[in-house]
Amino acid sequence: MKRIAILGSTGSIGRSTLSVVESYPERFSVVTLAAGKNLDLAFEQAVRWKPKLISVADEDDAQTLRERLKGKGSSGIEVVHSSSGNVQVATHPEVDFVVSAIVGVAGLEATYEAVKAGKPIGLANKECMVAAGEIIIAEARRQGKPILPIDSEHNAVHQCLRGGRMEEVRRIWLTASGGPFRNTPKSQFPSITVEQALNHPTGAWGNASP
Repeated sequence: MKRIAILGSTGSIGRSTLSVVESYPERFSVVTLAAGKNLDLAFEQAVRWKPKLISVADEDDAQTLRERLKGKGSSGIEVVHSSSGNVQVATHPEVDFVVSAIVGVAGLEATYEAVKAGKPIGLANKECMVAAGEIIIAEARRQGKPILPIDSEHNAVHQCLRGGRMEEVRRIWLTASGGPFRNTPKSQFPSITVEQALNHPTGAWGNASP
């Protein structure tokens, strides 16, 4: 039985993970959840999965969730909040696998602390690797624990690399939608500003628009 923590349980990856858990109850159980600001869905997930610990965005949300859970007869679930709450979710002693799916660098601290605590990581949060990949990977190697890519693009690269021998790979090309520069003439690229680069179109799911 794999005992799971989910950072970002109310997002698309988190909900998909819970769907997998539901399909294989003999293989997975939910120990802790970090749910962010979606209190209604956090409440539903807490009632359904009965985690030992759930984290939400801030103290007011935590108190509201405690009261709702108490009214439902589920007051035995510990409710915490903010980044420190996410760290508690990720490092809980009963957890033996962490799904890191909080969007952006907000999930960095909890992910790193999970690695330091010796937890294997299923990583959907690419920003963690962009911002602190060298540190996270070095710590995972020290702990002897894997970081497994579970989001679409980097999981596809991972599968390709596992399908053969490393010495067969000389270079990896990652394609992109083009973002804010899709229709920008190549001659203008040397003068692109940071502000222009950060003005990246995103879909509701958080990935680059096609």
